[in-house]
Amino acid sequence: MIVAGIREDGLREILGASIADSEDSGYWLTLFKSLKDRGLDGVELVKSDAYKGIQKAVKSSFLGASWQYCHVHFSRAVLESIPKKDKQKIANRLEDALDDEMKMQVLANELRDIGQKPAAETIDNFRFDLWNYKEFPNAHWKRIRTTNIIERINKELKRRSRPVGAFPSDQSLMRLAGCIMININEEWVTVKGI
Repeated sequence: MIVAGIREDGLREILGASIADSEDSGYWLTLFKSLKDRGLDGVELVKSDAYKGIQKAVKSSFLGASWQYCHVHFSRAVLESIPKKDKQKIANRLEDALDDEMKMQVLANELRDIGQKPAAETIDNFRFDLWNYKEFPNAHWKRIRTTNIIERINKELKRRSRPVGAFPSDQSLMRLAGCIMININEEWVTVKGI
């Protein structure tokens, strides 16, 4: 698991990483405590997928912080139950609605009316967690509404570790991953990372 942050100046920074067997709240509580023990404070927003474990850990670890549901993960969850023939049309409507709360509610109602209750319920369940990023400077919005920075790190880690095959231990995996993440972090905190 990787934790990255965006500083007030807009620069990204990798805050921590560890290997985990599950994403339950106990894991996240331990990881967040470790980050706080190392000096992390002032957390105002946490963005992630919709795993209940991380949501619960955020509420108890970072009092006053908002939770932002990643727009990409949200869109996938809404489209999951949509028939293939309607996916593109609904995806386009969903993308448009992600910029406007009223359009999102209209879309949920329309989905319910055409028998797409699971998709409508996903919107209803998470619509209040989609726009928390708008409380921050507009210049940061692109980076804080999705988990794309984490996804890119994971993609690079997979690409660079694939030639190794199997690692003899978790420590050897973390050594390689740590080196890769140090390089990524150095790129981020330079002017190139803006």
